[in-house]
Amino acid sequence: MSEGQRATLEALAKSRTGPVRIVQRAQVLIRAADGMANARIAEATGVTADTVRAWRERFSAQGLAEFGRVGAGRGRKPTIPAATVDAIVQATLHDTPPGRMHWSCRTMAKAQGVSPATVQRIWFARRLAPHRVQTFKLSTDRRFEETLVDVVGCYLNPPDTAVVLCMDEKSRIHALDRTQPTLPMKPGRAGTLPHDDKRKGTTTLFAALNVLTGTVIGEGMPQHPHTQFLRFLRRIDREVPRGLAIHLILDHYGTHTHPNVTAWLTTHPRFHLHFTPTSSSWLNLVERWFRNLTEQAVHRGVFPSVPHLVGAIEAYLTATHAAPTPFVWTATAEAILAKVRRGRVALRQAEKQD
Repeated sequence: MSEGQRATLEALAKSRTGPVRIVQRAQVLIRAADGMANARIAEATGVTADTVRAWRERFSAQGLAEFGRVGAGRGRKPTIPAATVDAIVQATLHDTPPGRMHWSCRTMAKAQGVSPATVQRIWFARRLAPHRVQTFKLSTDRRFEETLVDVVGCYLNPPDTAVVLCMDEKSRIHALDRTQPTLPMKPGRAGTLPHDDKRKGTTTLFAALNVLTGTVIGEGMPQHPHTQFLRFLRRIDREVPRGLAIHLILDHYGTHTHPNVTAWLTTHPRFHLHFTPTSSSWLNLVERWFRNLTEQAVHRGVFPSVPHLVGAIEAYLTATHAAPTPFVWTATAEAILAKVRRGRVALRQAEKQD
């Protein structure tokens, strides 16, 4: 036994997290290298003398090559036949239980004659989760690739002497009052809200997120016609320093392409509009900021009136301005396009199967 082999075996012999069989085998080989007899080694390590002899012979022939590998035909035999495993996987992927939309561990176990724990282990090993579903939407915009490259280019390679703003409206933000008082959090119990509410009106928030700094220009308005959009554009024009071009990322909503808006933009050449493809709101980073706004300032609020809601939104805007956190875009246009192509192939195959 070389010094390197002994050092490796000593580390394995002291392990408290390794497999018991590996630890025992390392202890056996170390004692054998020290000249201990097979019977004494077997007694000290809790294995049989025949096992000690077999491990010594294998080490003499192979050293530490394939150390710990279980030989063919050895080890614990599977208790669930491979055919049953294949049947469970096949049914999970291609069938549904009678009268239901997806399998559960219990319904699958009953159908296949195994235990629910067995089904759970098989699903976990193959990363199957029939109870979960995710939504998706592939854009049908004919100019999808062109507009995608344009928007992602603004994120990854922004123009010089310019500011990039992600702009959108969050419409119909409801001011919800509660029918009963809320209960505060206390040890052992989460804060609680009544399940029903009273609607006190809505407001619309115009917001423009600065991609570089994370600051937001925001303004609440009763509605979002083109006149309000023009008002918001004028505010952006006032707040962005002169000498900087303004690259505005937004969607194709009719308000944004109204003739009056187009005419105003003609007289303000420092504005450059970059439209996201249809059904691709995920390309606009301000949508991520809207989610934070909803979760942190609106969802759990109690608003007896619209002005209370507007006040909460303005307070959130003030707080984010005090400590802005920019969202960093990392996905390249090529990576996104490759993923979209795979999605379209999968969608066409699903349509053929239907």
